[in-house]
Amino acid sequence: MRKKLRLGIMGGTFDPIHYGHLVTAEEALVQFNLDRVLFMPTGVPVRKSHRMVTSSEHRYLMTVIATASNPDFVVSRMEVDRPGLTYTVDTMLALRAEYGSSAELYFITGADAVWDILSWRDSDRLADVCTFIAATRPGYDLSRFEQDEVSQHINIEFMEVPALAISSTDIRTRIAQRRPVRYLLPEAVAAYVAKNQLYTDESS
Repeated sequence: MRKKLRLGIMGGTFDPIHYGHLVTAEEALVQFNLDRVLFMPTGVPVRKSHRMVTSSEHRYLMTVIATASNPDFVVSRMEVDRPGLTYTVDTMLALRAEYGSSAELYFITGADAVWDILSWRDSDRLADVCTFIAATRPGYDLSRFEQDEVSQHINIEFMEVPALAISSTDIRTRIAQRRPVRYLLPEAVAAYVAKNQLYTDESS
């Protein structure tokens, strides 16, 4: 009997990708016995309209560089190549069509994003397509989630990840202020950022 595919989808802007993203993906791979994790850089992110976002091609290439050494990680151009705004439900429905009804899809995100899921486009359809893996920091308070409306509608599994204290926002600020970012993101990604002079303007 053929084994069901268990696919993790690590969605994000990855502006830039850092060790927090990579540790989260690896932890999900092991904890949930996933066959692989598909990194999905957003094309035109709906929820980042308040700031300038680095070009999707740069973000895609940084993600490829960061994941190249791990055979269990794959990077998709699906959202990068799709015209218009990026909606998670469109991506998950496309993956469902590609991998079939028997595949088990797990969308990996941060716990803070969980509270907004019901406001996402077609959240009901999204809930039917995949299970959410919500990454939390150590000590994160999950008690209020048990009483929250989200828990009644969305299938969510929680996963503790110590490295989540690292943030792309902090990394961008550090680069703009010429502060060190070593050990926050892969050296090859840091070299790509420097070569292409990304994040040198703090306002970006």
